[in-house]
Amino acid sequence: MSVCIKDNIQNMNLVIGCTIGCSYCYARNNVKRYHMINDFSKPEFFPNKLRLMERNRPQNFLLTGMSDLAGWQPEWREQVFAKIRENPQHQFLFLSKRPDLLDFETDLENAWFGVTVTRKSELWRIDTLKANVRAKHYHVTFEPLFDDPGEVNLSGIDWIVVGTMTGAKSKKVRTDPAWAYSLVEQAHALGIPAFMKEDLVPLVGEANMVQEFPEAFKQVLEAQQKWHK
Repeated sequence: MSVCIKDNIQNMNLVIGCTIGCSYCYARNNVKRYHMINDFSKPEFFPNKLRLMERNRPQNFLLTGMSDLAGWQPEWREQVFAKIRENPQHQFLFLSKRPDLLDFETDLENAWFGVTVTRKSELWRIDTLKANVRAKHYHVTFEPLFDDPGEVNLSGIDWIVVGTMTGAKSKKVRTDPAWAYSLVEQAHALGIPAFMKEDLVPLVGEANMVQEFPEAFKQVLEAQQKWHK
């Protein structure tokens, strides 16, 4: 049985809003539907949510489910980083589509910085991430995968996630299983864990799913199980 990534990595939407404007953005649609903020193109920071990091029960958190790290103000980022440093029991993930707009260094052991790549023409984001964000851990999310990225330079990457289009547009845009298999094989050749999101099950079949987490994430999940005992 495939695993739903959201059951293992929870969203903590410290910032809501994004300036990039992807046509397939689910976050913008959710903001419009639930009236979270007035203008999605103008990101807003909610520092009161930082207290959620103080939970003793270890968790894996995605902090950019409703934003892009490149749209965060530097002072927001530093405030969040300080709170992350105080809570080593958790692991924290960030994503961006514009690593060219980022430029910082951090020694945080429990922060993971990544880029979203949806097509071959966006592969530049991976090298730009490593150049502009000097950090301990990197990851890449290939989702939704619109074309074959071909050979990818994954050196220095610690985890990849692969997924396809979901929602109403999923009937028109489908990821070729061969593209997903190729990315997983390239990651495994370098000893990098790979996670195929549950939306790929109809395309590749349950038996062919690969769903691996980095060791640090697995340690958090194991600690969660003990927490319930």
